[in-house]
Amino acid sequence: MRTITTTRELADICDKAKQGPYVTLDTEFIRERTYFARLCLVQMALPGDDGEAVLIDPLADGLSLDPLFDLFRHRGTVKVFHAARQDLEIFYTIGKVFPEPLFDTQIAAMVCGFGDQAGYETLVRKIAKANLDKSSRFTDWSHRPLSPAQKKYALADVTHLRKIYEFLSAELKRTGREKWVEEEEAILLDPETYVTHPEDAWRRVKTRTTSGRFLAIVRELARFREEYARARDVPRNRVFKDDALLEIASSRPTTLEELSRTRLLMREGRKPEIAEGIIAAVKAGLAVPEKECPRISKPRQNLQVDSALADLLRVLLKAKSEQTGVAPKLIASSSDLDALAAGEEDVPALKGWRREVFGEDALKLCRGQIALSARGGSVRVVPV
Repeated sequence: MRTITTTRELADICDKAKQGPYVTLDTEFIRERTYFARLCLVQMALPGDDGEAVLIDPLADGLSLDPLFDLFRHRGTVKVFHAARQDLEIFYTIGKVFPEPLFDTQIAAMVCGFGDQAGYETLVRKIAKANLDKSSRFTDWSHRPLSPAQKKYALADVTHLRKIYEFLSAELKRTGREKWVEEEEAILLDPETYVTHPEDAWRRVKTRTTSGRFLAIVRELARFREEYARARDVPRNRVFKDDALLEIASSRPTTLEELSRTRLLMREGRKPEIAEGIIAAVKAGLAVPEKECPRISKPRQNLQVDSALADLLRVLLKAKSEQTGVAPKLIASSSDLDALAAGEEDVPALKGWRREVFGEDALKLCRGQIALSARGGSVRVVPV
């Protein structure tokens, strides 16, 4: 189990990777104590059962990841990941680069009939016919030296991935669904997927309150927390948690004395620089002109949903999923179906490959142009 600790070694293995049709990759990282994930290990395997598989130590003194980023830019070699979102976020954050062309085996597996968000362990068992030892999954990957068990676990995440990729890639070509996966991967390759705008951080805070003034204060508090956490590379919740944020937005303290009465604000949030930032955020929220206060879009639950039509759409979705072998949640969500049944058409299920698989018939069903007929255990679409 070779571990690469120098830039020269990394350049050599990346040059080898450029000669092959694909390379499999994975990462190990920690982010419990930081705002940004800390990359602790990169695993890479070249094609073939006997293809070289290595561990790359980004924590090694003097090692530069530039050769790896150069490999990412090399379009002659497919970069294969499983559930790539977090990996890509790390590489975009530290290198402002995406691995292209990309192949995400989790997305491909959902298109190829392996269910919703197929886990790597499931694919290893079903496709590679092997079992994984997951005992090292939650170990501290920043600690050195890595144990033999950690190294074995880490390499397994890329060695089995070779067979999984070859199987899924062939299946996509057979079914002509390569473009479907590429559409989904385009989201992963969009920088906006990973850019957090502090002014939009409030949208992640779950609240049932729709008062514009309340939401204005929530927005300013979330903005302050996001900027503070990012500048100091600490987790958002270490500044203050959502429950404390909502309590503050409700009580609206404008002095340190009033803030001191906040029940849910922990000790960290009572530090002077944070406490003063909270007070400033509350005042900023209170000063927002009424017409500029944020508004939550009309909740889907308040739509006038035709429940009978929604049920029919669910039957149609199940039938389409069974016919295509594509996971139903990948085709359309429950909220999409309810929106369609309420007459809305700006939903993901009516875009791209989803429209081809499900959306066109869903619209026809809503317009009364088709009906559904059951025969035995199957459902058929019948023109009206």
